[in-house]
Amino acid sequence: MKSKNDLLKIAQIGKTIGVRGELKLHIKSDFPEQFKKGNIFIISKDKTLKIEKFNPKRFVVKFEGYDTIEDASSLINKFLYTTYEDTQKNCSLKKDEFFWFDLIDSKVIENDNILGIVENIERFEPNDFLIIKSDKKFIDEGYSKTFLIPYIERYVIEFDKDKKIVYTRDTFEILKNS
Repeated sequence: MKSKNDLLKIAQIGKTIGVRGELKLHIKSDFPEQFKKGNIFIISKDKTLKIEKFNPKRFVVKFEGYDTIEDASSLINKFLYTTYEDTQKNCSLKKDEFFWFDLIDSKVIENDNILGIVENIERFEPNDFLIIKSDKKFIDEGYSKTFLIPYIERYVIEFDKDKKIVYTRDTFEILKNS
């Protein structure tokens, strides 16, 4: 279960653009709408950045108080974090959509067998992949400790957000061959 203090990494700050403190933003989120003027992001335990302006077409950001290329250079390669609470507040979901973090710690079930737990999610274009920690009974039988499931209709039948269960098909074969 996620605590109130847990943070989500949602972007990495890239190179400077121009001489007025603008920076390239490498977004690691499906919700670019959260990068808008006035929003505040965390870069370390005691430091936050407030967006002064953001160009969503070019993914260029300017933070308040970083007005020169020298100021902005100090932010290169830093990560932007936000809270789960702020993500839910600043990002709008459509019907039957959910956040990646809703999937984390969900059971993966195929034909009433628990194959494992969703440990993380990675995007390997063009698909997202669930990183599964195999159930102990399969590890004890000599199967891999982790395996990947492409998050596509071929393998994922349904995600029950309330029960935290991912129902799958043909994924035991992936586990066996991992």
